[in-house]
Amino acid sequence: MFDLDWIRKLIELIDESDLDTLEVSRFGTRIVLSKSPPVSARLSFADAGANPAPVPAATPGLPATAIGARAEARGAVAVEDVSPAADEPGEELSEVHSPMVGTFYRAPAPDAPPYVEIGDRVKAGQTLCILEAMKLMNELESEVAGVVREISVQNADPVEYGQVLFRVAEDGAG
Repeated sequence: MFDLDWIRKLIELIDESDLDTLEVSRFGTRIVLSKSPPVSARLSFADAGANPAPVPAATPGLPATAIGARAEARGAVAVEDVSPAADEPGEELSEVHSPMVGTFYRAPAPDAPPYVEIGDRVKAGQTLCILEAMKLMNELESEVAGVVREISVQNADPVEYGQVLFRVAEDGAG
C-alpha cells in the first residue's frame, strides 16, 4: 500500500518538474499521476468535432493500461445499448458496485476493445473496467465468475460510490 504523505510528495515533485506522467507500482498496487487532463477535458465546445489529442504509446515493459488510459472525447463515444439483457427465467444476478467516485472506462485505451461485453463469461479476478479518480487509473476486477448480463453505465460517464456498474449471472446461481 502507498503512504498518503509519500503520494502527496510525488504530486508536488511532478508539479514542479517537466514530467507529464509518472507511474509507480508497489506491492500489486499501481498509481498513475498525470499533469495533462483527460482528452475529453482538453476539447472545448468549439472543437468538439476535432480529433482528440493522441494517447501516449505504451512504454516497453509496462502494461498498456498504465500509460494514458484516457477517455474518448464525449462527442466521439458511440452510444451503446446498456439496457438489461433478457434474463433467463429464475436467474439471479450479482451486482458489481463502484467502490469509489470517478469516471468509468470500458477499455484500457480509447482505441482498445472493451474489457467485457454483454454475454461474455468472466472469471473471478478478471478486469471489468477502469475507474479513474483524481487522474489515477484503477482496474476493477470481478469478484465472481459468471456471465455479464448488463453493463449499467456508458463509457466515460461519471460514477458514484456504490453505483451499480455490472450485473453478472454467477456460475451455479439460479
